[in-house]
Amino acid sequence: MKQVSSSHTKNIALLGHGGSGKTTLTDAMLAAGGAIARVGKVAEGGCVTDFDPEEKKRGASISTAIAPLIYKDYKLNLIDAPGLFDFAGGVREALAAADSALIVLSGKSGLTVGAELGYNEAKKQGKGCAFFIGKLDSGHANFRKVLSALTGRYGAAVCPVVVPSMEGEQVACYVDLVTNKAYAYDGLMAKEVPLPADETVSHLRAVMLEAIASADEALMEKYFGGEEFTEEEILTGLAEGFAAGEICPVFCGVNQTGAAVDLLVDILAKIAPAAGAVLCEKDGEPAELPCDADGPLAALVFKTIADPFVGKLSYFKVASGRLAGDSKAVNARTGAELRIGKVMWINGGKQEDADYIGAGDIGAVSKIGDLLTGDTICAPGAVYKLEPPAFPAPCLSMAVKAKNKGDDEKMAAGFIRLMEEDPTLRFAPNHETHEQILSGLGEQHLDVAVSKLKNKFGVDVELAPPKVAYRETIRKKVKVQGRHKKQSGGHGQFGDVWIEFEPCDSDDLVFEEKVFGGAVPKNFFPAVEKGLRESVQKGVLAGYPMVGLKATLVDGSYHPVDSSEMSFKTAASLAYKAGIPDASPVLLEPIGTLKVYIPDDNMGDVIGDINKRRGRVLGMNPAEDRMQEIVAEVPMAEMSDFSTAMRSITQGRASFTLDFARYEEAPPMVAQKVIAEAAAQ
Repeated sequence: MKQVSSSHTKNIALLGHGGSGKTTLTDAMLAAGGAIARVGKVAEGGCVTDFDPEEKKRGASISTAIAPLIYKDYKLNLIDAPGLFDFAGGVREALAAADSALIVLSGKSGLTVGAELGYNEAKKQGKGCAFFIGKLDSGHANFRKVLSALTGRYGAAVCPVVVPSMEGEQVACYVDLVTNKAYAYDGLMAKEVPLPADETVSHLRAVMLEAIASADEALMEKYFGGEEFTEEEILTGLAEGFAAGEICPVFCGVNQTGAAVDLLVDILAKIAPAAGAVLCEKDGEPAELPCDADGPLAALVFKTIADPFVGKLSYFKVASGRLAGDSKAVNARTGAELRIGKVMWINGGKQEDADYIGAGDIGAVSKIGDLLTGDTICAPGAVYKLEPPAFPAPCLSMAVKAKNKGDDEKMAAGFIRLMEEDPTLRFAPNHETHEQILSGLGEQHLDVAVSKLKNKFGVDVELAPPKVAYRETIRKKVKVQGRHKKQSGGHGQFGDVWIEFEPCDSDDLVFEEKVFGGAVPKNFFPAVEKGLRESVQKGVLAGYPMVGLKATLVDGSYHPVDSSEMSFKTAASLAYKAGIPDASPVLLEPIGTLKVYIPDDNMGDVIGDINKRRGRVLGMNPAEDRMQEIVAEVPMAEMSDFSTAMRSITQGRASFTLDFARYEEAPPMVAQKVIAEAAAQ
């Protein structure tokens, strides 16, 4: 693959709803540019960017993939991001490497949630956006309806560039509004045809020219003067407006056959923004780094692939300088020296050796264990730290257990490798419930992680709802005796204590002693405390740890020969077992602070769902992008399927955070159920 200058290298993320045709369009763009012979089919696993076995099995993209296209003097790095909500981390990876986004829509489904979310995320990161309305060969596909929805949602920025001319419900030809020429298609083959006398097409060209004029003062004067724009002026206006985010070019065609995709490739190559200067840190201070092949080395690792056979593969985008196999480099996060063996171009699931990867381009390095997603590769002595991608936090947790005994260590090692590959995945032990917890963005996400663990690392596991870490406490004060006496051959065992148990605000056991007259010698006090600390690990109701407990040793007795530390430790344990049941023990449940971000229209349904979960809504605040924030307190035990419910209610538009706040007394019905379940085990 040949080297292309940074000004002619265009990194374009393809975003959109699952099933909108991003992967097929990527293939069609490659075919239109001559990189591949034909457009593959997702269902048959024949597309360039769906190379992972899991993707072929499921017939859907689950991870970000790169496909380069050399077109004329340009290089287009097409970054195919997954559209399923469970793999939203892939969108962040794609945008970290992209300079613009192409939002893919179906002419049949229209402006879907996935397209909205992709657009919002791209705009949040300051990337220019274009739209492609595809599948125009489908029944009920309606370009004008989708274009109207885009204009209604995003206003005058929406700018038609390639549009269909219709005969009834069929596309007669596609019109390139830049050149004002029309083309009919037989698959990928284009044939120029006479420009149709179509009032709609004429109107859309006027809309495009007005949008271009609005983005440039000189063109505005020419526009109002009634002068025609040259093709070069149109392309320049589109490019400037696209880069500034003031124009969102709209293209159309057929993903599977490739009809009009050549127009998309040709125009995008000319107008899509190339990599520019990036904001970063240098020696802890803010800095701006120009995209210059002769500048200091700085490359961002935006994706990692963990393979037990090939080893770790780190995808990077060079922001400045060039990265070669003999480059001296360090990791900006750790300061450690990196041994760069060789650098490679990426093409779907294949790699090709490269002499170097220059500024603005994308490549990969293998088997560098120190590199993680979000790290910056830079030259020694000029440490630049690029902003890493911000990944969504996991919102669904399940307990995971190896099916075969002895596989626990292999399971942990495998999940650690998968977490390197997927920053939205979490795996950690819960020391209170003694379970291993796997967390992700949804059921499908966890299912894929479990499947990868089996296929890549040979470990079969099962998922189950995680246990809830309840607590127990007491509500009244009691004074009890704990007496341990045992006589056998030789020395016996004797320990006798009187202990007052009462509620307090501490999460830990508070131990005091108020013994007078040496009824219990001081050297036995630590044994009494130790006996109590071991006892509070298990409550009397359901076996959960006891909190909010103060124990005061007030009296007791001892035997000069038979008393020992073990005797007093046992006596303290007996006092605990005798006294706590009489101190009004209660079960405590964990309460979390919930912050949900939802569209206005879903406010009532979401509040209703929170109320069903015994939640208390504390307040509502307006958020960005016509969203609302609901703040509530909810029992953690009721939240296991909240992410699924939010996806159903809001069609995937909602996001939320849930953080532990405190413990509260569980309602009697809840407590009875938990106690009964504990007794049955």
